[in-house]
Amino acid sequence: MDKNYIFNQRIRLRHLYTFVAVAQQGTLGRAAETLNLSQPALSKTLNELEELAGTRLFERGRLGAQLTTMGEQFLTHAVRVLDALNHAGQSFSPAVEGQPEIIRLGALTTAAMGMLPLILDRFHKQQPQTTVQVATLHNNVLLAGLKGGDFDVAIGRMADADMMTGLTYELLFLESLKLVVRPDHPLLNDNVTLSRALQWPVVISPEGTAPRRIAEAMMAEQQCSLPTHCVETSSTSLARQLAQRYNYVWFVPSGAIKEDLTHNAMVALPIASSGPGEPVGIITRTGHALTLSGEILLATIRKCHSG
Repeated sequence: MDKNYIFNQRIRLRHLYTFVAVAQQGTLGRAAETLNLSQPALSKTLNELEELAGTRLFERGRLGAQLTTMGEQFLTHAVRVLDALNHAGQSFSPAVEGQPEIIRLGALTTAAMGMLPLILDRFHKQQPQTTVQVATLHNNVLLAGLKGGDFDVAIGRMADADMMTGLTYELLFLESLKLVVRPDHPLLNDNVTLSRALQWPVVISPEGTAPRRIAEAMMAEQQCSLPTHCVETSSTSLARQLAQRYNYVWFVPSGAIKEDLTHNAMVALPIASSGPGEPVGIITRTGHALTLSGEILLATIRKCHSG
């Protein structure tokens, strides 16, 4: 008998709800609590789904349940099915005009500049009736706001264990720090070193931020110090204008400058930051069930990052 026919005949909504809950929560235990099920019952349902699919959808280990490549692909389809069912149910209720579904997204300022435009465009092609409210903040404020219920989803950095209590983190990428200048900057005519770069005016993130800590570590390693003629700001738009229009050297996270480097609007100096970089990922409140549109937003973020 055709495998696709068997799948279509035997798949049940409980399989989809279970799958999406595990994908969101990251562990079977938290997903079981969210669905008010016992963990053995949830595990049995998940095993049934993987048997129907003929492939593993999660890799289970000490760190929880991680989506496989096939699992990531199936997640997009699963949330679409559940979202369609949700819309069908809403069709039986009187529509409240002027009250679209709202998703509150908090993001690092660098993520907003580098990642979000593509994510939001792709999301709204799938969910044209959903409003996304975006706030760009420093990471510590972002995490506090997420814990306090100000946001549904956040794109931020991993922090100390006490700050991550009550939050679920999913790594997207490691973000390095770059030094960039405009393409015709006089510095490019010289043998570029960090000490020579610091002879020019600098624009840098404020003290206490991850980019600032990385920059200070770079300078300490090469026995350099920050010049007095610098601008400290959390505004990426201001920093970008200073670097593009004038002779400022900008210490900037790689995610924020990707498009400018691709289109040769800026040039990265051949000065590398040490270490693997700062982890940036999706952060949600542990045990907080997202709407189906929220799940679609998560899937869109993952897909945009993976290419």
